Amino acid sequence: MMGEMAGSSPDYGLWLLAAINAAVFIIFAFSFTKLQTKRDWRSFGAFAGFIVALFAEMYGFPLTIYLLSGWLGSAYPTLDPFSHDAGHLWSTLLGLKGDPHTSGFHVASFALVLGGFWLLTAAWRPLYGAQRRGELATDGVYARIRHPQYAGFILIMFGFLLQWPTLLTLIMFPVLVFMYVNLARHEEKAAIERFGATYLDYMQRVPSFLPRLTSGAAEPAHHPR
Repeated sequence: MMGEMAGSSPDYGLWLLAAINAAVFIIFAFSFTKLQTKRDWRSFGAFAGFIVALFAEMYGFPLTIYLLSGWLGSAYPTLDPFSHDAGHLWSTLLGLKGDPHTSGFHVASFALVLGGFWLLTAAWRPLYGAQRRGELATDGVYARIRHPQYAGFILIMFGFLLQWPTLLTLIMFPVLVFMYVNLARHEEKAAIERFGATYLDYMQRVPSFLPRLTSGAAEPAHHPR
């Protein structure tokens, strides 16, 4: 990720770098998110907490490594657990050789994080246009999934877990997924009340979070949010 350093030398205590990275990701995500209710703010606040916790351990204090250092020292006697490379725990635990920044986990992480941010940006224009017209957003990415923004947040978090898992973010991830699914359900109840059969038909044709492999776009109609 941004500012990440390769190599085996310790790279912790870099709190300014942690703050800059967290701020960049949070501000970018915020710029493509329309927060309207207290529930919206709580869910975004939890996402921001996930990002802060991630970079605080990546560059500040490696709490997870500290808690696991005794076991890591016994299981991997030649490992320096407080090196930056050791923080890429999936590579460490699986005994993968070479630079973890070029591992399959890191490549997959970049793909998922970038894909998540692409979803956030791609969802913004059709959603904003539909809201201005008082209609349901059904074009663009909304023709493939009903909740691309929430799917984007989930992809970003999962991508980061592949790159730099921590005990705190591993605990937070399923909680946040539950929050987004629950938020989507509340929004759909409001959409059904507003658009009635139009939204029910849209729900039948377009999945919530995972697009169907077969093509088939939803017809333009009317989405609050």
